[in-house]
Amino acid sequence: MNYGSLGRTGLMVSELCFGAMTFGGRGMFAAVGKLTQSEADKLVTKALDAGVNFFDTADVYSEGDSEKFLGKALGARRKDIVLATKVRGRVGSGPNDIGLSRKHIVEAIDASLARLGTDYVDLYQIHGIDPAVPIDETLRALDSVVRAGKARYIGCSNLAAWQIMKALGISERQGWVRFESLQAYYSVAGRDLERDVVPMLADQNMGLMVWSPLAGGFLTDKFASGNGPEDARRAKFDFPPIDKERALKCIAEMKEVGGAHGASVARVALAWLLHQKVVTSVIIGAKTEQQLDDNLKSVDLKLSADELKRLDEVSALSPEYPGWMLQRFSSPR
Repeated sequence: MNYGSLGRTGLMVSELCFGAMTFGGRGMFAAVGKLTQSEADKLVTKALDAGVNFFDTADVYSEGDSEKFLGKALGARRKDIVLATKVRGRVGSGPNDIGLSRKHIVEAIDASLARLGTDYVDLYQIHGIDPAVPIDETLRALDSVVRAGKARYIGCSNLAAWQIMKALGISERQGWVRFESLQAYYSVAGRDLERDVVPMLADQNMGLMVWSPLAGGFLTDKFASGNGPEDARRAKFDFPPIDKERALKCIAEMKEVGGAHGASVARVALAWLLHQKVVTSVIIGAKTEQQLDDNLKSVDLKLSADELKRLDEVSALSPEYPGWMLQRFSSPR
């Protein structure tokens, strides 16, 4: 397992991050996974033993059960890992039990810490933008959370490049803590992030945590023929949106590449992400020990320059403005 700095922080995190969205199985997340506490314990232990030191969850996953299960599974080893959670979604029936207001944030962090059984989280992330709340109110609340010692760093998830830059500018002017990382969807079948967000992350030295690296389970051997099994996650929860015709071409190419290494399509998909310079850590979420074992092996799969070129070509984004014009001006004067 390799480790790298989370953006400019110096906080060292493993190249694979364990995502706990499959824990619990309540509410809308039942379609993602229904792992019990004992099953969660086994997967967390296996991940820790493999060198994973980065774990991610959210207060909305399985109505809080994900945080509870993860906290118990980590136990005394919590001090050895980097723990991340998120705030934004609805956690109660009240009008203020949702969003990014100061009231909700200061209440939500305490609730998350109680469920996780810890005094602090290493990374506290907003799960998305809240159009009802000015971003400066959100940032000031997050700054107070860090100053109170309840979080070490803050991050964001699912924001546009311009929204992140606006937030960074406000934080710099006010002397508040700033977003040090972005958690975003990125996969060989979904490279939209490369248009604006990736250049921004590189310019601002922000870390990138990748969610759904297998495109909601589509980038696996199960879908090589186009139709996956009825019990597959995609059959119940068709998310994130992808161009399935394009994704199937990617799967066919990855199957050939994987064949040369004795590796699954999923392992090749993860390895492709690990070869991308902008990626800090790839979040893996497994329902079985077999899935986790295969995902963990992705760190040892080294793709050749030719194999990377083949995968890049089959998954390439179509040119869009202003990208193709910016490219014309990219050469040195």
